Amino acid sequence: MARRNPARPKTSTAVTVNSPLRIIGGRLRGRKLFYNGRPGTRPMKDRVREALFNLVGPSVRGQHAIDLFAGTGALGLEAISRGARSATFVEQHFPTADLIQRNIDLLGLADVCQVQRGNTFFWAGDLSGLPDTAWLVLCSPPYDFYVEKTDQMAALIDTFLQQAPGGSTMVVEADKRFDFQQLPQADQWDVRPYPPAVLGIYRLPAVTGEYSA
Repeated sequence: MARRNPARPKTSTAVTVNSPLRIIGGRLRGRKLFYNGRPGTRPMKDRVREALFNLVGPSVRGQHAIDLFAGTGALGLEAISRGARSATFVEQHFPTADLIQRNIDLLGLADVCQVQRGNTFFWAGDLSGLPDTAWLVLCSPPYDFYVEKTDQMAALIDTFLQQAPGGSTMVVEADKRFDFQQLPQADQWDVRPYPPAVLGIYRLPAVTGEYSA
């Protein structure tokens, strides 16, 4: 008798009840987020996320958060929880982008959040549709991008520094392989190690146009 192939187990697209991922501060503190555990998605560790927003401080309030390489969307949603007025999430993996939308809907934030499904490098070619208010740019790509796509990453960061409204804040997460001295205005970055992560924060002057490459 021929053996029957065992049925393939169904895989869940999201962890709901037991998800370890949650908002850690602000008005939505403690709310759980859907997370599928996809290997290509690397949520920022809680201690690093907490450190990031402690460094950014109250300037997040009223800003427009831009979560590049958004993954779970936890950074942008954390920003909203802590007072950002709105957020844009950019994610090229469509099922993961759909998961961000589920998190947005779960938290009742559909009126202030927008998911852009596409390649971050291409999307950043036209930032004209973003609000004129100050931005909080959150750049947390796969660490390998800083090695494999060094020029593209440098150009991406420079694009935001050139076009962001006055008073904006740029946050870059990398690992020790990336030399923050390669960034524009390297001496103006506040660089902090949180092994294996390294955070760099740049604050644009309040008056638009004072940044120069």
